[in-house]
Amino acid sequence: MNVQQLKVFLSVCDGQTLIETAEQLGLKQPTVSFHLRKLEETLGLTLWRKNARGFRPTSDAFELLPYARRIVALVDEAEERMSELRNRQGGRLRIGASHTPATYFIPKYLAQFRVLHPDVQLLLTVKKARSTLAMLRNYEIDAAIVSLPEKVEDAEGLVVYRLAEDGLRLFLCPEHPLASFEEIAVEQLHRETFLLHESGTTSRQLTDEWAEQVELKLDSAMEMGAIETIKEGLKCNMGIGVLPWRSAIREKQSGELIQRPLPRYRNNRFICLALRDEETLSPHLRQFLSFARSSMSVLAE
Repeated sequence: MNVQQLKVFLSVCDGQTLIETAEQLGLKQPTVSFHLRKLEETLGLTLWRKNARGFRPTSDAFELLPYARRIVALVDEAEERMSELRNRQGGRLRIGASHTPATYFIPKYLAQFRVLHPDVQLLLTVKKARSTLAMLRNYEIDAAIVSLPEKVEDAEGLVVYRLAEDGLRLFLCPEHPLASFEEIAVEQLHRETFLLHESGTTSRQLTDEWAEQVELKLDSAMEMGAIETIKEGLKCNMGIGVLPWRSAIREKQSGELIQRPLPRYRNNRFICLALRDEETLSPHLRQFLSFARSSMSVLAE
């Protein structure tokens, strides 16, 4: 079993055909077939079933998959680091982030990190929290900065550091009838239209949990894919929004939106740094972890 065989294995597992895999890795198709066959012979396992499109991974292949990803990622990392040492140049750090931290929290910190470590190339990928953590587990990124609930589900294999509170608040147009109340009771919300973040986001998950706890039915709701869209709807007085408070600081300060506490709500949402639970971290990742824990940890806000 060698790295080239594992790279071919990963490509085919990701749904690439033999021709696509050959083009991707700069090989000839017979060489790709040879690597797949040799890997099976070496392991003494059947890794593929043929179908109309090519090959379908077996259950044994899926058992090998996470190990193959780790091995290939470590070899790539080692080769990159050795190249850095040869050329005395900095390397790259791949960071994934969910939408709220990426937009409203981390930009200024990434700018500070670049000043401190100008030799490190930062690459940022923005997706939903769940997808970002999946990328971390699959070695597609080196670190994840995501909004997570207090109790993180399925954190196995990860180390999670809390950086900042990112609680939810009510937001509404200054012209809304409830804007005159400093505190809004749950009973005042029963007939209101809510502008909500799309399903699958941390903020939506926690909003639904809050509504269930206070026995508020969100029957009249408009689901939107982006926080910026929700804010524009609120400015037009289309309803009431439940948003992370960091996402509307500018609108609150300008007076475009009114912020009120979410009734009977206890914050359980935090911006977190997640890493794979591994003994060895690359030099750049160690630098970023140290920076994040010293400069980005603002839980007292």
